[in-house]
Amino acid sequence: MANNKSAKKRIQIAERNRLINKSYKSTVRTLTKKTLENCEKYKKDPNDDNKNLVTLSLNKAFSLIDKAVKKNVLHKNTGANKKSKINNFVKNTLITK
Repeated sequence: MANNKSAKKRIQIAERNRLINKSYKSTVRTLTKKTLENCEKYKKDPNDDNKNLVTLSLNKAFSLIDKAVKKNVLHKNTGANKKSKINNFVKNTLITK
């Protein structure tokens, strides 16, 4: 256990940052799943409402991934890989009806 004041403070800051990072990563996973679910919904019933839902969820996921990369929660290559995976799935869904 830490003995001096600065070490105790660093432990508190590290724990706070860990929880914030955990929140970002969890939300990225959730938005990715929602985007893929919306793609499946669009495959079953291809209409404009479902297409808008897919593009909206894709934009939200991309935005959050970019923010996580900007705040060093995710490495930039990891963020790019996640975006690429989602985008390829969405692109294939929208092309094949």
